[in-house]
Amino acid sequence: MSKVLGLIVNPIAGMGGSVALHGTDGSAHQLAIKLGAAPVAGIRTDRALARLALAVPDVKVLAAPGVMGEDLARAHALSTDVVEIPVGDITTAGDTQAAACAMVAAGVTLLMFAGGDGTARDIVAETGTDLPVLGIPAGVKMHSGVFGTTPEAAGDIAARFFISPENTPLVDVEVLDVKEESQLQDRLNTQFISTARVPYAPDKVQRTKASPVVANDSALEALCQELAEEMLPNRYYIIGPGTTTAKILTALSITGTLTGVDVIRDRSLVASDASEQSLLALLSDGTPTSIILGVIGGQGFLLGRGNQQISQQVLGFIEDDEIVIVANEEKLISLDPPVLRVDFGGEPGSATLIGYRRVRTGPRTTTMLKVVG
Repeated sequence: MSKVLGLIVNPIAGMGGSVALHGTDGSAHQLAIKLGAAPVAGIRTDRALARLALAVPDVKVLAAPGVMGEDLARAHALSTDVVEIPVGDITTAGDTQAAACAMVAAGVTLLMFAGGDGTARDIVAETGTDLPVLGIPAGVKMHSGVFGTTPEAAGDIAARFFISPENTPLVDVEVLDVKEESQLQDRLNTQFISTARVPYAPDKVQRTKASPVVANDSALEALCQELAEEMLPNRYYIIGPGTTTAKILTALSITGTLTGVDVIRDRSLVASDASEQSLLALLSDGTPTSIILGVIGGQGFLLGRGNQQISQQVLGFIEDDEIVIVANEEKLISLDPPVLRVDFGGEPGSATLIGYRRVRTGPRTTTMLKVVG
């Protein structure tokens, strides 16, 4: 089996996360830059390529030009050819699609890309299920089942695929994306875009985001009512995004952002759709703070998927026992493997929250699950 890796990096992917933007599609990345966002896709690609280059140093790479892949592949001393497509100073979805089309025509063995759901959508528009693909998680939203759980995992999967293809079968997974970019309050409502073929590695490839669990909803609502009643005066409560945590805001008669991070104090909204910097500014006054996080169904992610504004720096202001995890019991039962995940962009195992954590599943009801990075 030939070893030709196609490599495409969306250099603006993920920039909106820390500044409370919900993607970098269209002109959003320009706003992200104005708000002080820094690129993340290149850093994450570098980590994936480090693992691949160590395991398969003779792999050949067909890369998109410059920052879209070529520069990083050459930095790891990989044998690199470049697809000849015109790329402007600011890359576009059209550039991604043109590079993918060229790689399909060139017959690469595996196309690895760095980005989020939007990038995955652009890639599979050209590859369909004819060409295996694999995503390096680098976007703001990553609901699709094409991504490694971490950049290192993506590099390991690619290496496994090249070294032992007979032990790495291909499976079809769903690619999802939001219905419309304008529906910011409804961004949790994803739609099926297409299928993609990925190397099967259940220990390292994340699952497609599951639909909200409605079973036993009364228990979840009772729990969220209990959490609202437990809130103490003169304390910040950072409420993570999601339909589960939204029920806490409903119990407080507060209209939140659903897909953003809100901050409550004295049962009132003090910050809506907060960025990392606005959270750090609030916490700097020394006010005691709790944080309440939901779980992404099917994937088990607590942090690092659509809520990057809750960074390790933010968590550094919060006492360990004031980090509350909330989930419907059926959602936890459906996790395979039965673990929770965080992805802050650092080395695996270095993140806050690693270890066994208590999850509240109902009034006065909890379960223990392991959190991995």
